Amino acid sequence: CWAEDGGDWYCAMTLSTHTSTVWSLAAAPGGGRLVSGSADGSLSIFKHYTASERRALFPDQEGGDGTGLWKCVGKLPSAHLREVYSIDCAPARAGHGRMVSGGGDNRIQIYREVSGGSSDQPMFSLDAAANDAHGSGDVNGVCWHPWDGSLLASAGDDGTIRIWRYRA
Repeated sequence: CWAEDGGDWYCAMTLSTHTSTVWSLAAAPGGGRLVSGSADGSLSIFKHYTASERRALFPDQEGGDGTGLWKCVGKLPSAHLREVYSIDCAPARAGHGRMVSGGGDNRIQIYREVSGGSSDQPMFSLDAAANDAHGSGDVNGVCWHPWDGSLLASAGDDGTIRIWRYRA
């Protein structure tokens, strides 16, 4: 980790689950979960445990910053066939646990959290996918509309931004 001499910023914790470059990171509404996307084609889901949860569930593990703890609680190892360049978590209005990803395989994919899992071991399934989303190039960016969970946008190598309507 890194710390600025006498400064306000410091690295409180390092999370390592991918085998290659991490291209994207998104926080879920409420801040209790992070999702990362990597050049290895995977998505990793991290949960934040409060200081009291850390002490009760992981008594031998330091929280990094002396308080809470981030732990990888799920992984989609083959979320994309190539790099995952962008990930975004859906706003609350789109439903709990939905995330959209875009990548070097020219796909946009929406995953949703399904029953049978827990917050400590979430389970996801592919809910929708757009193949060849941007011609023959990569999908470089995806994001949900902040108020309307049925709209999302993507940006690609074809020089366009596309608006998509999603039906949950």
